[in-house]
Amino acid sequence: MNYLTKFIISPLLIFISYLPFRVLYFISDIFYYLLYYIIRYRRKIVRKNLILSNVSKNYKDLLRIEKEFYRHLTDVFFEMFKFYSISPDKMKKRFYIENPEIFFELEKKNKSVMFMTSHYGGYEWFLSINYHVPQLPFAVYTPLTNKGLEKLIKKFRLRHGSKLISRYEAGSYIKKQIKENKLFLYGMAADQSAQIRSITYWKEFLGVKVPVFTGSERIAKQHNIPVVFGKVVKIKRGYYKVIVDLISEFPNEFKNYQITDIYLKKLEEQIIDKPEYYYWTHNRFKHMDKAPKD
Repeated sequence: MNYLTKFIISPLLIFISYLPFRVLYFISDIFYYLLYYIIRYRRKIVRKNLILSNVSKNYKDLLRIEKEFYRHLTDVFFEMFKFYSISPDKMKKRFYIENPEIFFELEKKNKSVMFMTSHYGGYEWFLSINYHVPQLPFAVYTPLTNKGLEKLIKKFRLRHGSKLISRYEAGSYIKKQIKENKLFLYGMAADQSAQIRSITYWKEFLGVKVPVFTGSERIAKQHNIPVVFGKVVKIKRGYYKVIVDLISEFPNEFKNYQITDIYLKKLEEQIIDKPEYYYWTHNRFKHMDKAPKD
């Protein structure tokens, strides 16, 4: 598999990356048709999620959202490859922060940032946030078991200044940055379904009670890191902007789970406004039947 990745898959993806956007989107349109109508990739899960979430009561509207989501999904897939070859100037025009002054004000106070976002819009391009903030950005991710594929993905994702830190090493990395008095931006997409453990926070999300991640809040409180929410707005194909909302500069002033609740509410509002740009293929409601009784 490593041979296949190194000598076939990697050169092919690099070639795709250098194709003009208009060609990539033409290919994306073909993939949309194959993915939605022929392969029917996770259509049952997507439809189940859409129905459960109550983003619309109208069945025809749900079908519209479903199809537009798959069109967006294939676009994001090819935009991820383009991340490898796109120039910094073009990247800054296609993905930018509308109000970056929040980060610079925090920098003046010698503060790092806990950046809470989600799998929404062009979330893969968040790794270009280095162009817009003074803090050193790093994103937490789960390493792949296949080392060849892991190396390839990093090769594509690390082209624009951000770092990727394994979720198993994130805690020690943060402590190291604080000890060395370095400012960082900790990026976390905390909207996926959490594993059920003995101590789990359950919260109603999009009308369904599910276990949710609370790690971002815990880390922010432990190290007194300001928390912000990044709302992604898709302007048009291949163009996104992020509107930053400061949740709290002083996280320890909030009760336990209150920051997580605020994050989820902001995320819900974003999804309900434009549900077709949310990542519906994830089986995020799989634990709904295991929710504890009130």
